[in-house]
Amino acid sequence: MHDLPGENAQTTGNLTPSAGSVEREFTVQARTQFQLILRRFLQHKLAVISVFVLLAVILLAFVGGPLWHYSYTDITPDNSVSPSGTHPFGTDNLGYDEFARVLRGTQRSLEIAFTVAILATVIGTIWGAVAGFYRGFADSLMMRFVDLVLTIPILAAGALLSHHFQSAGWWALALVIAGLSWPAVSRIVRGQTLSLREKEYVEAARAMGAKDGRIIFRHILPNIMGQVIVVVTILVALAILTESSLSYLGFGVQAPDTSLGALISQAQTALQGGQWWLFYFPGIFIILICLSVNFIGDGLRDAFDPSQQRVRA
Repeated sequence: MHDLPGENAQTTGNLTPSAGSVEREFTVQARTQFQLILRRFLQHKLAVISVFVLLAVILLAFVGGPLWHYSYTDITPDNSVSPSGTHPFGTDNLGYDEFARVLRGTQRSLEIAFTVAILATVIGTIWGAVAGFYRGFADSLMMRFVDLVLTIPILAAGALLSHHFQSAGWWALALVIAGLSWPAVSRIVRGQTLSLREKEYVEAARAMGAKDGRIIFRHILPNIMGQVIVVVTILVALAILTESSLSYLGFGVQAPDTSLGALISQAQTALQGGQWWLFYFPGIFIILICLSVNFIGDGLRDAFDPSQQRVRA
């Protein structure tokens, strides 16, 4: 990543009067690459707000759920109660506290989304880097396989595969979604690798006898981590929507466990019966997570993009 002159240094002036002249003293403070990226990210207000929103949702799901006085499996004597002080999100026909179920659904959906993002990113990054570095026949063969996987409809394949692994739990669903999501990552990483492998520092490392593995993992991948981090945020949002869609179709998380998509699927007739809270609250959490992740991704893209406008201190 190249920085314009003056961005990686902070200059302050101190005017000292003297006889008939003014001497200017300068203090130069070097900035690290991380400080530059953080500075540009903090200028993206929506991204900063989204970080706090996403952290609040995560804390509410993983900490608030166990602290709430109702469990998602508890059946209360209050049936079909609208939102109130006792039940902030109301209850369903059986008396389940909807707030507890939404917190549990958010926790499970986030676990699936983060697992998918990590697995798909790791697999896609290594696959794309190897293909782009070696080029030739290996590149052609590996990318034709990527093209093949990309032609598979993710919802149709996910529904078919998850149907056979429903008894294995939520992690099997995460593996299925990750297995269909990594090719998009590999194409991005391959394109970046094709460009970076011709850089002078890669040629210097090769001339000094560095092995291919060291060049890929020590010289190429660290220089594309900015793009990879942005891809991770996109995958989180994609995994949330995919899991919700599969759960809505009945191929996702199964009872007695639940997810945001499963809650919406179970409440698809609730609107007709006037129980709007069963449908809207899980939907609001899906929207909050996806919007927050997308805005964070936009902020990271702007922060890592060297073509963005620089602002001096």
